[in-house]
Amino acid sequence: MTIRTVVWGENVHEQKNKIVAQIYPQGMHQCIADALNTDPAISATCATLQEPVHGLPAARLAETDVLIWWGHAAHGDVKDEVVERVVQAVWSGMGLIVLHSGHFSKPFKRLMGTSCNLTWREAGERERLWLTSRNHPIAAGLPAHFELENEEMYGEPFGVPDPLETVFVSWFQGGEVFRSGLTYKRGAGSIFYFRPGHETYPTYHDANVQKVIANAVKWAHNPQPRIENVTLAPNVPVETALEPIEQRGPRLHQAGEEGFH
Repeated sequence: MTIRTVVWGENVHEQKNKIVAQIYPQGMHQCIADALNTDPAISATCATLQEPVHGLPAARLAETDVLIWWGHAAHGDVKDEVVERVVQAVWSGMGLIVLHSGHFSKPFKRLMGTSCNLTWREAGERERLWLTSRNHPIAAGLPAHFELENEEMYGEPFGVPDPLETVFVSWFQGGEVFRSGLTYKRGAGSIFYFRPGHETYPTYHDANVQKVIANAVKWAHNPQPRIENVTLAPNVPVETALEPIEQRGPRLHQAGEEGFH
């Protein structure tokens, strides 16, 4: 079975900015999906903000092994019910890869529980990405460092929780550094944040960037069945306890009654 991957793209800049449209005539999402589909282990399709429920109905997410998310100009337009659906899918075992300005997306901020803020500069400067975990699966087949000639600068401090692993750090011509490849675990789902990808530069045409994303898809894929009813918090009756016990003291809830959420 191939890894069923959905590349979610905001698809706003491609429609409004001529430079972005020239670089990505079919959208950044399609460029990423096309690169992923050259790998026989991955089957990638696309979804966009403009589709009904943003292309992410419950049935599609249930069949998605890994979701890739790129957003920038329209984070606030993403419906909260879709955000909740994505978050619960991650908790239940779906992988999530968040790209570039997706650090401010609703799903990522919800899963991180922090501001996810940073410093930035749009000057087309050189970015040098260094591997800090050379034997990590996401770094497989990559050199010790690689460069992107033109990129937007992101600088520290990056307002995210301490990651499980830092796979890449970036240096920019202006002198700033940034933790640009971070892994997290939320519930049963694995999350990877990857920094490069400003829309006015051809970043997603770069072979090394494409390699990172493909590696990340394979790393984030959880082959185990999804956890069902991941938010369920059942009231376990006294009589079903594994060891015999007696009811002692007063209680708020009766057996089988739902708790407060």
